[in-house]
Amino acid sequence: MKAGVFAGRVSTGTLVEVNFPPPAAAHRLTSATSVRICGAMRAAEAEILIIPGYKGSPEDHWQSRWERKLSTARRVGQEEWTKPVVEDWTRSVANAVNAATRPVILVAHSLGVAAAVQAVPKFEKPVAGAFFVAPPDVADDTIRPKHLRTFGPYPRDPLPFPSVVVASRNDMFSSFEAAEDIAGAWGSLFIDAGDIGHINADSGHGPWPEGLLTFGRFMSRLPRPAD
Repeated sequence: MKAGVFAGRVSTGTLVEVNFPPPAAAHRLTSATSVRICGAMRAAEAEILIIPGYKGSPEDHWQSRWERKLSTARRVGQEEWTKPVVEDWTRSVANAVNAATRPVILVAHSLGVAAAVQAVPKFEKPVAGAFFVAPPDVADDTIRPKHLRTFGPYPRDPLPFPSVVVASRNDMFSSFEAAEDIAGAWGSLFIDAGDIGHINADSGHGPWPEGLLTFGRFMSRLPRPAD
């Protein structure tokens, strides 16, 4: 298994039933990493970066609700939400990561996933983990609007941190197979969420309590760097 990642596939329509690997099995240190591990991470100890997708996340979107609920969460803003430019979006994500003073957890939805993954080479600080939801297929010729394709193709190198990809079987912005394929390339734990659309407010995922509980379980499996 690649260093620093979860791996595998979970088929479930009930996210909270996901059986994450235990911390010892889920985390490996790369040769370039020097950090002492002390217990499991808690949300209050992390800097949770909320990374919305195309057009941003409205007030009733689960990302906005999590931002209000989680005391250490903050949103990565973009100057232009409706005409995204990959260079600008990746710079915003990288700046947020590099300005963090605590371990970083990425919570990205849709095009925010693409921005986060494309920004990885610009990170100057380590990321403790990433929770990716509904990544779009940015290599799909039929995706609309067309300029979303400027965020592709996705890099296929394994990510240097533990990650989860949650995907729906009837997402209008990606086939299920494309999402599963890229999750495998990244070394992410892949969660089959069933037929639940794009996992946004329009698909009925405003509160999304199952997602929040699954995120909490993911956090509990992340190792916490010692002070």
